[in-house]
Amino acid sequence: MKKRILVTGGAGFIGSAFVRLFAERYAITVVDKLTYAGKRSRLGAVKPKIEFIREDVGRPKEMAAIFKKRRFYAVVHFAAETHVDKSLKDIQPFIQNNVLATASLLTLTKKHRIQRFIHISTDEVYGERKKGGRFKESAPLKPRNPYAATKAAAEFLVQAAIRRDKLPAIIARPANHYGPWQLPEKFIAVAITRLLAGKKIPVYGKGRQIREWLYVDDGAAAIELLLRKGKKGEIYNIGSSAERRNIDTARLIGRLMGGKDPVRFVADRPGHDFRYGINCQNIRRLGWRPLTSFKNGLQQTIHWYQNQAKGVFR
Repeated sequence: MKKRILVTGGAGFIGSAFVRLFAERYAITVVDKLTYAGKRSRLGAVKPKIEFIREDVGRPKEMAAIFKKRRFYAVVHFAAETHVDKSLKDIQPFIQNNVLATASLLTLTKKHRIQRFIHISTDEVYGERKKGGRFKESAPLKPRNPYAATKAAAEFLVQAAIRRDKLPAIIARPANHYGPWQLPEKFIAVAITRLLAGKKIPVYGKGRQIREWLYVDDGAAAIELLLRKGKKGEIYNIGSSAERRNIDTARLIGRLMGGKDPVRFVADRPGHDFRYGINCQNIRRLGWRPLTSFKNGLQQTIHWYQNQAKGVFR
């Protein structure tokens, strides 16, 4: 019999990739309130195989009813506000959805004796590391933007529940994801859709910021491995080691799409982190490796936007 798991934010970019990949392996209940970032169309291929509930994870009474009617083995918590620029303009949705909703889920996880709680965080909680070296999971958290601060706050709640309640939780800190189905608000998706529209790619500052890129299916596979083999109470960085300057990523996308000089420099974001850099030996000891090279991942992503993306985000 398949284990039933709750996937919050399962209609989001990363959550939906997880659901599409593992709908056969688990009995999945997706809970998503379908904000602008959640799209049921991402789940079309697996719709008959999963249970979908449109609900706000941050509403305790409604979520309590969902838990009461089902015997979940695990909770995989993707649901979150994730856009840094939006957090700079209005922090309140990030506090509500990233911090308070996580607190509510932790209470329900304890009450219903869930056996695994996988919390999806971000490498941005470390703050920036400009030169050399990579952050290990034991590094102190120094978030530098409101989004990252709320993700760090959620992590502290999870860690407190681990220590106080012996909650069987695991924290994942992935690098930047990219791939098919990503909303055109994140860098690679913006770059591709802008070029398809005959426009140039907006690049902050001089584009010297460095990011580590992880193909979305590889990231989803890492989360599923933590569900099966991760050590309760542990933290796992998830990255590809594919670090590139933003300007180089933009120009590579331009070359792959047959364009010339695709970049338009714009004023830099306030407090823009230069680089993160994470050490992923912890999860690699479990046997995980990213399977998709950056160039191949970009080619697959470009192909998807060229052939399938039109109209799917409406």
